[in-house]
Amino acid sequence: MTPELYACLGSGNCFKPWLAFHQLDRAFELKIIDVLAGEQKSPSYLKVNPLGVVPYLVTETGFGIGESNAMLWHIAEDTHLMPQSRDERAEALQWMFFEQSKLEPFISPARFFTTILPQQREERASDIAVWQDNALNGLMRLEAHLSERKFVLSSGYSIADIAIYGYTHVLEEAGLTLEDYPAIARWIDDVAATDNYRPLVALGHSASAAA
Repeated sequence: MTPELYACLGSGNCFKPWLAFHQLDRAFELKIIDVLAGEQKSPSYLKVNPLGVVPYLVTETGFGIGESNAMLWHIAEDTHLMPQSRDERAEALQWMFFEQSKLEPFISPARFFTTILPQQREERASDIAVWQDNALNGLMRLEAHLSERKFVLSSGYSIADIAIYGYTHVLEEAGLTLEDYPAIARWIDDVAATDNYRPLVALGHSASAAA
């Protein structure tokens, strides 16, 4: 069967596996779930993923995978996006864990209430400020790391970049500024220049299967 990716528009986590599929030129079926309308809790979707969240990947064998970075690992197996050595794979995992603990938990909600649901921005202003502040340590660490290399791993572009790129490249939509992070800004441009790159705004607005 063709892999099925359940995703919602505008999500950095949903963007990651979607981008990997496109960059590997692999066929997949995109199924958009409207989370603002609550479709992720609908009986039909709960039959697919009982946890009622997106993204969610149903593989060629019918196996279901939650967690965007786990999807990246599965999609990239035996491809150029997977680091080749044991040490590099461990380093990739290190940065993918870093993304989910030091960046995504803060950039994502700040962006949600700043850009995705701006009508709640004022009432969540104090929360947004805390999330923005909590993101700074992770961003400074990433800035220092990228000031010494083109991509996250010295061996080149990989799923580690895609994992971190998902929310970092939209940090300005969370009320942060790239002016403070020139190495990150340069890296964002380099990721956008990789083969078969597609922007987040194209998710759900282009063909649902990789070309």
